[in-house]
Amino acid sequence: MVDITTIKIKKETKERLDKLREHDRETYDQILRKILLILNMSKKNPEKAQSLMNRIDRTIKGKKQYTEVYSKDEEN
Repeated sequence: MVDITTIKIKKETKERLDKLREHDRETYDQILRKILLILNMSKKNPEKAQSLMNRIDRTIKGKKQYTEVYSKDEEN
């Protein structure tokens, strides 16, 4: 059985977490684990952490560009 808990966060924090999603079905737990992984990695291997953050940024930007193009196509 998986232990699950509820945490309270501000709406602004939730919105910031939403912007870090690499895909629509990514859970908040997965996003937070990714943040913690990068934080821990940055202490041991800053270059590798930076590389991972760059990859995530590219994925998020690509997703945003796809969403914008898809939305414009639906309007027409």
